Amino acid sequence: MSTDTEMPHPAEPGALFTSVDEVTERLSAVGYLPSLDIATAVFLADYLHKPLLVEGPAGVGKTELSRAIAAATNSELVRLQCYEGIDESRALYEWNHAKQLLRITSAQGESWEDTRDHVFTEEFLLTRPLLTAIRNPDPTVLLIDELDKADLEVEGLLLEVLGDFQVTIPEIGTIEAVRTPFVVVTSNANREVSEALKRRCLFLHIDFPTPDLELEIVRSKVPDLDESVAAAAVEIVSALRQLDLRKPPSIAETLDWARTLRGLRVREISDSVVRSTMGVLLKYRSDHETASSSLHLDDKRKRQ
Repeated sequence: MSTDTEMPHPAEPGALFTSVDEVTERLSAVGYLPSLDIATAVFLADYLHKPLLVEGPAGVGKTELSRAIAAATNSELVRLQCYEGIDESRALYEWNHAKQLLRITSAQGESWEDTRDHVFTEEFLLTRPLLTAIRNPDPTVLLIDELDKADLEVEGLLLEVLGDFQVTIPEIGTIEAVRTPFVVVTSNANREVSEALKRRCLFLHIDFPTPDLELEIVRSKVPDLDESVAAAAVEIVSALRQLDLRKPPSIAETLDWARTLRGLRVREISDSVVRSTMGVLLKYRSDHETASSSLHLDDKRKRQ
């Protein structure tokens, strides 16, 4: 069903996409096959100039979506990888203290007022991902990855950037975006993101793809894999995700397994094939044990 008529208003100046259908076409062209929900959310985030908060389990393609948007729109991808302990100096900016000290040392005879005006300038400013994206005059996709890994206080640093697309530096002033970046914030939902941050974003939940969509992805990425083997591989991965695993296999691991089966020239996926290649899909011993006791592929085929 075409969605071009759903948004009758013309795109804003500088918009990356003109319709939901265009999002689907351009992302598909760079190898990312979006669902209608994903394509619609991406279009609306661009149309409304709103950050897109993407939540879902690890391995469903949240980060890959950002890369695909950047590739599809010839934009520069600027990534802020979040982690416990990340602070303003790693996210926004910091001053080059060593260079400032040299400047102060060389400024013998100057008053502190004069020296201060010289050392708090662009020459001594070290930009980090958030400020880099704000100042970039070219199309930019800003990826704030795995925000839930950072401390809650870090979200306070993001509010000005995500709400007003600007950064305030006390010594210099407010730096507004030269060109509004397309912002994607990802979270694995290990903790709740603050209400203040959510208000500034559109929300998209991505789960593992349906078997039909995942089979399309496998066909796209590993086109020379036997069709029946590809279908069986997707079926097995889908069954694994229904188990109580510590880490269900991601889409990337499905593709790695498909390439593995191709490399081994597998024509039929037997229990022995699954057992010998399980390390491609599952990365914990407990998950191997759960899968081994739950999946009986040969018995299943005999019953069929």
